[in-house]
Amino acid sequence: MGDYVENISFSDAFKYPFKKPKRLLYGLWLLIPILGWFIIFGYSVRLVNEFIEGRYEGPIKLNPMEDLKLGFVIFLKSIPFYILYIAIIVAVDSVNETLGYLVSFLLGFFVVQILMVNFFRKQTIGSFFEFQLLDIVRDNLGDYIIAMLKQYALTIVFLILSIILVGIPAMLFTSSIFIANLYGRLVEQRHNLALKTRSDDPVTV
Repeated sequence: MGDYVENISFSDAFKYPFKKPKRLLYGLWLLIPILGWFIIFGYSVRLVNEFIEGRYEGPIKLNPMEDLKLGFVIFLKSIPFYILYIAIIVAVDSVNETLGYLVSFLLGFFVVQILMVNFFRKQTIGSFFEFQLLDIVRDNLGDYIIAMLKQYALTIVFLILSIILVGIPAMLFTSSIFIANLYGRLVEQRHNLALKTRSDDPVTV
């Protein structure tokens, strides 16, 4: 990844799936139960990594076997986190149903998205539990909320376009584009710059 990742605009995010329109046909894999779903899941993980690195030339080429393997492995590794997530929601919901809905929304909005992108990037079970990332959300709350609202707005646009079918793969391929971009700018870019600064420091004896 380069030293600088630009803040992607809403129009660029919208145009992204259509830069290589033939690859929207990858969405047809969804018609194949289980195997096709894992393929698209693995492909989506690779797309998120493209977004983190600031690459928006258009959807990358799908590799059915590699994406199937990646999708299956990532699914298995995500199970511990979602067991914890569901347990929390069920526990809160058993106390108060309204509170359960509120906690579910807050976790989904402020916690799960950023942790999921981190998980897709590092692809380890532990990376889904790096709750220190929430400090970045807190310290950049305005930017984070804007990114999430853009993500919701883009999803709504593509849902409308689902009437003509192209909205379905477009929605799948960009489901985390704004949060991945934010992660690239606020997490990975800063980490890389910090490493570069340390490497450039003169060695003192």
